[in-house]
Amino acid sequence: MHDVIVYSRKQCHLCDEVKKKLARLAAKGLFRWREIDIDGDPELQRLYNEEVPVVFIDGRKAFKYTLDEREFWKKLSKSPAYPKPG
Repeated sequence: MHDVIVYSRKQCHLCDEVKKKLARLAAKGLFRWREIDIDGDPELQRLYNEEVPVVFIDGRKAFKYTLDEREFWKKLSKSPAYPKPG
């Protein structure tokens, strides 16, 4: 199972859009996702303040600001956690 993290903050329109897409895509059951609010951690604020939302797939930074669904599936399929056939 893939692990997807979205670093975001409250009152962020782009964050809301990315979270809606992730919720819809997660219905296929190939990954689980969680949200981390950067404003609760000074180090996360320092790292991602100007980039939210930031999406990580299996520990690797994959997107910032927006999430393209087709590109998301490509990156997910190339992730080491992806179950290989056969």
